[in-house]
Amino acid sequence: MSIIRQLPDTLVNQIAAGEVIERPAAAIKELVENSIDAGADKIIIDLMQAGKSRIIIDDNGMGMNADDLALCLSRHATSKLPDSDLLSIQSLGFRGEALPSIGSISRMTIETRHRDADEAWQISCEGGKIGTIKPSARQRGTKITITDLFYSTPARLKFQKSDQAEIIAIKSVLNRLAMAYPDIEFQCLHNDKRVFHYQKGSLADRLTAILGRDFRKSSMFIDHKHENVTLKGYASLPTLNKGNAKDQYLFVNGRPVMDKLLLGVLRGAYADVLAGNRYPIVALFVELPFDDVDVNVHPTKAEVRFKAPTAIRNLLFHAIQSAIREQAGVSASMLPSQIQRFSNRGGGRTAHHHALQVNYAIPNMEFQPQSRVAETSYESDFTPKHVEATEPPQDDFPLGSALAQFHDNYIVSQTKDGITIIDQHAAHERLVYEKMKDDLAEKGILRQILLVPEIVELPQDQVQMLSDQKDILEKTGLVLDSFGEGSIIVREVPSILSDRMNIHDMIKNLADEVEDLGTVDGLEAKINHLLATLSCHGSVRSGRRLNQDEMNQLLRDMEKTPLSGQCNHGRPTMISLSLDDVEKLFKRQ
Repeated sequence: MSIIRQLPDTLVNQIAAGEVIERPAAAIKELVENSIDAGADKIIIDLMQAGKSRIIIDDNGMGMNADDLALCLSRHATSKLPDSDLLSIQSLGFRGEALPSIGSISRMTIETRHRDADEAWQISCEGGKIGTIKPSARQRGTKITITDLFYSTPARLKFQKSDQAEIIAIKSVLNRLAMAYPDIEFQCLHNDKRVFHYQKGSLADRLTAILGRDFRKSSMFIDHKHENVTLKGYASLPTLNKGNAKDQYLFVNGRPVMDKLLLGVLRGAYADVLAGNRYPIVALFVELPFDDVDVNVHPTKAEVRFKAPTAIRNLLFHAIQSAIREQAGVSASMLPSQIQRFSNRGGGRTAHHHALQVNYAIPNMEFQPQSRVAETSYESDFTPKHVEATEPPQDDFPLGSALAQFHDNYIVSQTKDGITIIDQHAAHERLVYEKMKDDLAEKGILRQILLVPEIVELPQDQVQMLSDQKDILEKTGLVLDSFGEGSIIVREVPSILSDRMNIHDMIKNLADEVEDLGTVDGLEAKINHLLATLSCHGSVRSGRRLNQDEMNQLLRDMEKTPLSGQCNHGRPTMISLSLDDVEKLFKRQ
């Protein structure tokens, strides 16, 4: 008697559903992607109990005729692969399993009318059992109604989360798709209440609707192209950041992805201007030929694989770095409405506190990213020397003329258009950090020979990977060689890190990074992190009183230093109030 048997279609579909449809959000994602691929420009999602009791997806896309409707519930039947080429996927959906898988674990009805047809049709499927096709009354497009999701797989239903948790997951999925397709109207209802309604419009309008006006006011437009790869989108200024990475949105050919390669590059691009536990907000779109990216590497299509990952990585890194340097003197803007809200209040200490946070934007500041002020010199403790003023302070400097210092940490200067408040410690921290990096670049990374070379055991494939990166590692001060089977010998290390690192841990972390990302940025990032720490401790401290010459010298140095709009941790170094802002605060406008 044979012990191997062919599984029935209903069970096969349930297994497929278990791989792809683990929660209502996954089912909704598959169905909405089908609507997008069908050319819809309006999609309505109507839910009850976070999709567990009812999901309705109604679109005005191409629709189906009777023959297509009969096939759509069959496994591995799809309209997305006209030439059967899995290496050139030009749609969001391609598995050919979404509808039969969902139908196997729910009660589903499909109503549809092809855009060129005069009649509409419907079909039902309950627990994998497909009914007959019947005439229906419907305009162009498709409406899919799903009730009792997971009713035929009670074990899966038992592990569903609360309605609140599920609706958060659904909104996250829909927001990603809505970002990728701003030319489509999206409306979502839950328990007969509107969750959101995004009208068709520009990408900027759609991102504002989802991420808020703070992001629109405090983000950098990215538009770079290299050969056949284009990168567009928006990335927040360093001073607009969050404590987690949930608002980092990446898209490849219109497909939302969670690619650890790109997320790692993004983190590296902001490493100089953000603390390690803070994350920028981004919405970035990569466009490249379809056959240069493999989207068929993950059951839920959340990950992709690039034919030339290094080129993609370099494009993203340099695009973000260029944007940050172009906006070097700009900090995140607060909403103008905050000025109006304050002007409608009375005075008092709370109102005064808000008045100092009205606007972080610095008007008309021109920077020279690679320049340094020749007259600036630093003592051994990184505090500025006293500099005699050679000319009277002028208000037409970008940061104006220093008027006073208050609370022994904040400098007030008068500019041509208003006033600027500078955090002296945060500002000088950036100045010292940039000077230390320049010195390091000019003199190179000094290396220290280990009296006793360290031998680190690694898997042989990681030994080979590190050996292949040997020349690059030497530029960062690390000299190593392969040492027999499964070992690396470390002969020299960067002097600046020699007494601050565990060599074994560092080598193992580097090996893991190379294996995951194919890069060795970790060591350079660690050196920069140490420089940032040293510059923080070596800067003008809060509580130190400065005379007017010292304050003005600090302002002049800031005007000629890259990234002076924020300290090494992403905090703003200055806040500007225009005269209009001040007059609004005092109700003169």
